[in-house]
Amino acid sequence: MKTNLGKLLAGAALLGLSFGMAPASAEEPGPFRCAPGDLYAMNVMVSGVEYWFPVYEMFKQAAQQMGCDTIYTGTPDYDVTKQIASFDQILARQPKGIMVHPMNSDPFIEPINRAIESGTAVVTFAADSPNSNRTAFITSNNDLEGTGAADAVAGAMGGKGEYAVLENPGQDNHDRRIAAFIARMEEKHPDMKLVARAASNQDPNKAYQAVLSMAQANPELGAVFMPEANSALGAAQASVELGGKIKVMTADVNAKILDMIKAGEVFGSVNPNQGMQGYIGFITLFLAAHPEMIDPMNGDVAAGKNPMVIPFIDNGYAVVTAENADSFYWDSYLKRRGTKGIDE
Repeated sequence: MKTNLGKLLAGAALLGLSFGMAPASAEEPGPFRCAPGDLYAMNVMVSGVEYWFPVYEMFKQAAQQMGCDTIYTGTPDYDVTKQIASFDQILARQPKGIMVHPMNSDPFIEPINRAIESGTAVVTFAADSPNSNRTAFITSNNDLEGTGAADAVAGAMGGKGEYAVLENPGQDNHDRRIAAFIARMEEKHPDMKLVARAASNQDPNKAYQAVLSMAQANPELGAVFMPEANSALGAAQASVELGGKIKVMTADVNAKILDMIKAGEVFGSVNPNQGMQGYIGFITLFLAAHPEMIDPMNGDVAAGKNPMVIPFIDNGYAVVTAENADSFYWDSYLKRRGTKGIDE
């Protein structure tokens, strides 16, 4: 129900964009336009991770179509304290809105609430801070991603065999993918047996060592799933050294992962629809910053609440295999679009 509501409201926003913007002029800008200098930020953890780039590309495109300025911010380090510092740095510039991927849910409650109290709208994406006052959460359905990954692995193994998981405990979207993967195996593929799990924490070296240890302790290990691409690099290396018998299933893609999928070193990946995450994310953030545009038939306006509050918007996902991997290369995508990426 929440997903349908999110899609409905996002669709309404897109219709408003389509019909509200086209006739706008400098004298009558229309509602879906920014005032000169209005700034919207996208804030991420580990800013160099390629996953974010297509998200920001479409975040930026939506902003440009509406005459808004954007900035890409974050930290190069896997450190929630440093990410919060980068969030506060951009908040000091008094942006109209920030779309943030919180590394951990609870540490971001205070920064998000403080931003909203100061007049900056906040929307989360890809990972949530559900106990904060953020206006909306845009992501692929992590439960469906885990389910889809489990079905793909079990199908390739004939529904029978041993599997393991690598984890990144504490990051909401990663935890959900792992939990859903295991639950799906238990419910729909009872002959698939979970024999090992380890925390690789997005570290390829830890993933490599973990898979070698798992395989030594479980000689019949046939597959390993992890919720992010960095661990897949190490897991795939271990699988190759073990003769390629372990199917490596991951989430998210980058050029290296795509090359490994095409080469058969990685079995596959579930990948969120990054572009729609950024595009719908920006429109949602814009509306969150302009609640006066929305007057629904409920008690929000009378109660002084932001009527744009949406618990969850699903941007969808794809299962990436050797057959469709060519469609997911960042460089090819930029060439097709004629843009330069996050630095443009």
